[in-house]
Amino acid sequence: QDPPGSGSCDDVDGGSVDLSNDVDGGSVDLSDDVVGRSVDLSDDVDVGVVDLTDDVDGGSVDLSDDVDEGSVDLISYFDLGSADLISRLPDAVLGSIVSLLPTKEGARTQIISRRWRPLWRSAPLNLVVDYKIINLVPKILSEHRGPARRFSIEDCYVEGRLGPYTRSIYIEDCYDKVEGWLSSAALDNLEELELTPKCSYGYRGELYLLHSSTYRFSSTLRVAKFHCCHFPNLIVQLSLKFPCLKQLTLQKVTISEDPLQSLLSGCTALESLELKENMGTGRLCITSQTLKSLGFCANSRDGGLFLQELVVKDAPCLERLLPLNPKGGTASIRIISAPKLEILGMLSEDTYEFHLGSSVFQKMIAVNLTTKMHTMRVLVLSSVGPNLDAVVNFLKCFPCLERLYVIFQSPSYKDMNNVRKYDPLDPIECLELHLKKVVLKNYDGTRDSSINFAKFFVLNAKVLKEMKITLPYHRQHGWFANQSSLLRVRNRASPDARIEMRCGTKDDFTHNKHTHDLSMDDPFDLPYGGCYMCKEKGLGDGVYQV
Repeated sequence: QDPPGSGSCDDVDGGSVDLSNDVDGGSVDLSDDVVGRSVDLSDDVDVGVVDLTDDVDGGSVDLSDDVDEGSVDLISYFDLGSADLISRLPDAVLGSIVSLLPTKEGARTQIISRRWRPLWRSAPLNLVVDYKIINLVPKILSEHRGPARRFSIEDCYVEGRLGPYTRSIYIEDCYDKVEGWLSSAALDNLEELELTPKCSYGYRGELYLLHSSTYRFSSTLRVAKFHCCHFPNLIVQLSLKFPCLKQLTLQKVTISEDPLQSLLSGCTALESLELKENMGTGRLCITSQTLKSLGFCANSRDGGLFLQELVVKDAPCLERLLPLNPKGGTASIRIISAPKLEILGMLSEDTYEFHLGSSVFQKMIAVNLTTKMHTMRVLVLSSVGPNLDAVVNFLKCFPCLERLYVIFQSPSYKDMNNVRKYDPLDPIECLELHLKKVVLKNYDGTRDSSINFAKFFVLNAKVLKEMKITLPYHRQHGWFANQSSLLRVRNRASPDARIEMRCGTKDDFTHNKHTHDLSMDDPFDLPYGGCYMCKEKGLGDGVYQV
């Protein structure tokens, strides 16, 4: 052994490190292992520590035994100058940290120090089941001593020879197993449930019946997500109540109108609801005192009964109404009472009728403009042509609009002229006072319809701060210089407006993933990934000021 105070350590038998005689309390130096071998802490733990990283074949893992006394515990020997402040937090706080980690990472915290070893098994359980650990689930559930926070079945991404690919759990292969897991006492008082396995929908079988054991969580669930399952009509008779449920996602499920209305009426605290490509319900009426965000899209491609009419009857807290896919969407949207609605989109011609109070649009064309909504801040439209007259009529409906997104859908058979003179005697309030941001996506820049559309906002939006125009393909630098002249940028109505063009990106907001993220002030304000060809040629990220 080194003399006291040397600050170094010997490699003792078993590959473990003895730090107990580090008398002077100096910092520990592990960089120079005496026998020329680097110290590997990850392997210096006996089988008592849970290692889920390499257990692909479903081998057994012993969760019952703790780490032996000879194991490395670096943190316990650190001096006060190198104190591990996180480990000094109360168990309840550390348990919350562990419960927020994925299953494998949560298990790995046991090798940090003796202080952390019992935490994973007593912390709120965050169990994410993929194909790698499916055979370990019974043991984890039987030996976990803490409460249950989240149980999720989801896809797993695997690195292959040709790149990453998805390995999925198919529900028909483990239906009985899942029923057993959900019945486990370890999941009592579960707060988050995500049953999103793959289903042989459309080619290997039918949707699976929702597990009856899920009903027992109704009083404690805060988040619920269900994919590819069938909700029985029994739900109406059960009159289930979900007093704590704040987020609900139903995707590719079959559920009739009465069970769906019964389910939603029992969600008395619901804040965000996402309905995607579901079958069995043709009409849905929303009456909720708590709902803030509603995202939805229909699925008319596979036949059957899909959502054709959405009525927002009474939603005093609703702030976001998000039709998620403009193609094959809901035929009719009717807003009767949503006094706090701020964000709307994406609307398209596939929505045959849009009613806002007494104002009516048919295929984006205004039929009656009598109701105005002053709360609307963000509007997203998918316009064929694009059709400037149709968009301007929406601006008249929302006089306090601050942000406008327009996605160009421009088949060759419908090329709009879009030559429109702004009449100062008939001003549009949002252009005069409020509209600060305009985003045009899939801009062509070679046809008069798209050029005149963009030019209208350059010349008439008087308080505009930023205008972003994105192209679906790469362009040379000289092309952007010519656009400045075509759009008459020097004559812009707002001298403070920053106008930029971005090439090589095609984003139409289809299937927006931010229905449940209420912290986002604008769910359509997404980062730009840059132009691949510009990066390849060393031209930067493809953003040009015009």
